Amino acid sequence: MDWITNGWLIASLALYGITTLAWVWVLRHAPLHLAYPFMGLAFLIVPTLAWLFLGESLHWRTLAGGALIMAGVALASTN
Repeated sequence: MDWITNGWLIASLALYGITTLAWVWVLRHAPLHLAYPFMGLAFLIVPTLAWLFLGESLHWRTLAGGALIMAGVALASTN
């Protein structure tokens, strides 16, 4: 039952809730063909932040996949 009073868990759940509400707001106000491709960037942002703040390893496969995702986002965001 210690997890109930864990400050990091509560803070992360609050951050998750705030970002979810922000994402819903973006989806309601931005054209879907522009907003939705950026969701794929999470596959690069999350491992990068885990490397920076948590010291996790960052493999070349993650970087290569992230580069492909960024290329896809750039392609999808253009006319």
